[in-house]
Amino acid sequence: MNEITTIKPSSPKDWETDQEVRWCPGCGDYAILKAVQRTMPEIGATPENTVFISGIGCSSRFPYYMETYGFHTIHGRAPAVATGVKLANPDLDVWIITGDGDGLSIGGNHTMHLLRRNLNCQVLLFNNEIYGLTKGQYSPTSREGTRSPSTPFGSVDHPAKPCAYALGSGARFIARGIDVHKNLPSVLKAAHAHQGAAFVEIFQNCIVYNDDVFAPFTEKANAGHQLWLEDGQPMLFAGGTKGIALDIQRLTLKTVDVVEGDWRGAGVIVHNVANRAIAHMLVEMPFGPFPMALGVLYDDPAPTFESAVVAQNAAASEGKVADLQKLVSKGQTWMVEKEPHAI
Repeated sequence: MNEITTIKPSSPKDWETDQEVRWCPGCGDYAILKAVQRTMPEIGATPENTVFISGIGCSSRFPYYMETYGFHTIHGRAPAVATGVKLANPDLDVWIITGDGDGLSIGGNHTMHLLRRNLNCQVLLFNNEIYGLTKGQYSPTSREGTRSPSTPFGSVDHPAKPCAYALGSGARFIARGIDVHKNLPSVLKAAHAHQGAAFVEIFQNCIVYNDDVFAPFTEKANAGHQLWLEDGQPMLFAGGTKGIALDIQRLTLKTVDVVEGDWRGAGVIVHNVANRAIAHMLVEMPFGPFPMALGVLYDDPAPTFESAVVAQNAAASEGKVADLQKLVSKGQTWMVEKEPHAI
């Protein structure tokens, strides 16, 4: 009699490798790694069906530390490799690990095309606003005035906004998280549940070259400056004493005071993850006058790239018999009928 073997659910330990984790002590990447390893069992993933693909940078060492298939590719080209992997085997669960330099500088065009094509994968962009691996040069997301080896007098570049870039590229899922925050696994789960390209910006502290750059909203004492968004819930922050409302006259967002919990009376917006117009306002919302918008900002699924390619190939091959010889002989080929001259 045959017995069905029960497959034991994985644990976070099953996703750890025997490789020495080689990041600077105190780097935010450690927290992100642990969050991902904790998330994998909870989403029902299996190591043999999961692939982590990275480019170049501190974050891109990630595949070495995940007990899955993985590719540590070249600078900015992880989206191209991921596209090939997903087309070759659409059933694989593909995660792309990149950074603000790798994904928005040399790899900016690759990131854009992956998002507009809507490949079914998760893109985790670790944003520390600096080039850490190459010793602290300013990056595409570094703030104006950032002093670094490549900008000794302060950067004059206007920084890129990763989530705004993703939305403009046609991404159908956009979220933000913080490396050490307890809500990061929930953000990762939401990204995985989305069918299509899911873009997640993770604020990651570089303790050596850009320490505490996000402290104004990541430090425990500054948690009141965090706006954690939840679909169907009012946009409240600062312990529910403040909220985000729509300025009808200017068609922009504004902060309002919430008195005695009456958020409706204050005109606070209820978050709708499928509202692209509000998502656009949220990704452009400047920190300081406003809180930092976190969680799922936008989630509106659309048909995926690989599903369209698979369907197209199936339609093209319908009713046809595979014949390699016929294919090779087709087109600019000919038969030599005469015997060659004897030498």
